[in-house]
Amino acid sequence: MDLVQELIDSLDSKCGLDIKEFALDSILGMTGTQEGRQYLVENPKILRKLILLLQDNTPRIALNASSALINISADEDGSSALLIISESSKCIPKDNEIDNLIYLCFSNILNQRSSLADSSCEILSNMTRSNALVDRILALAERNGFTWDSLLIAFTTTNYNWAKNKLPYLGPIFCNITQSQKIRNYLLEKDQWVLRRFLLSVEHRESVLTRRSIIGTLRNCCFDIQHHDVLLGADIDILRYLLLPLAGPNELTAEENDGLPVYLRYLPESKRREENTENRIMILEALGQLCATKKGREYLRENNAYIILRELHKWEKNKAALLACENVVDILIKTEEEIGVDNLKDIEVPEVYKEKFNELDKLYLEDRITEPESIGHH
Repeated sequence: MDLVQELIDSLDSKCGLDIKEFALDSILGMTGTQEGRQYLVENPKILRKLILLLQDNTPRIALNASSALINISADEDGSSALLIISESSKCIPKDNEIDNLIYLCFSNILNQRSSLADSSCEILSNMTRSNALVDRILALAERNGFTWDSLLIAFTTTNYNWAKNKLPYLGPIFCNITQSQKIRNYLLEKDQWVLRRFLLSVEHRESVLTRRSIIGTLRNCCFDIQHHDVLLGADIDILRYLLLPLAGPNELTAEENDGLPVYLRYLPESKRREENTENRIMILEALGQLCATKKGREYLRENNAYIILRELHKWEKNKAALLACENVVDILIKTEEEIGVDNLKDIEVPEVYKEKFNELDKLYLEDRITEPESIGHH
């Protein structure tokens, strides 16, 4: 008997506990290397058995199967292979064994008593990371009857899971699926209550990952200029949620403080900026996207975003964040006459200049050119 058939037989749900545990231990070891994961991807019958074992009556078997699937789905090839199995599934929910991994992940996440909710979030987070797979996963989830409202409620409800699963990877799922235009439209066109639930957690102090997920979701939404009116409107007012994490206990003049929106005035000494560098960069990238349109640029100027960015630049130590900050400021300090277009995305930059700008950014980040001076008053 070859290894593949031996593993398939050993992973059968009807096999004895010891045999299944030994086979799963072997597979878990294989998932620790690129070669091992590729071997499993090339043998979809083994992958299908792992999916079926998520429903095993022995909790540690189901948990080990989920650990193997997390490792396999970390590679795009693995995610693709698992998705193909799920898409081709002929099982229906009332069957005893389901080989549709997307269905199982959603079911576990939304089941408030599931001990596999965390690992299911991690699998789905891995699988939605690839833009090439997102729309297929969305289509399959909807075909299986799942709604994004229910997933959002799970994400924004404290202690949603009674089995004490924290669901930290549910946020990254939302961030990943906003690669899809369909989901961005859902977030921004459903009476905006969906996005407002996200906004309340931008400064979620308990989890860097949660904040990153929400910030990443907001940044992705900012890429669609057709939604800028909604994002900058009174119902959402996204600017306050982007500027507040960048603001510190600044020593501003009375005139500068009075020129800021109310939520940014006279911040207390206890106010701290977003401490995670990657999160700060994503916020700055979101602001950069809002600057693509004349309306966005004017709104940032009217709300004196420049003052917050100026103080951030004085405080910031990370070169990539400094560069992201300068990219936004460089746009804001120009007049609309100097910019000359409504939508910056309409400007065609010749490839030779793109390469030159990318090279300059690279040199700056590598400390091979002089660092610009701090941003001054404008």
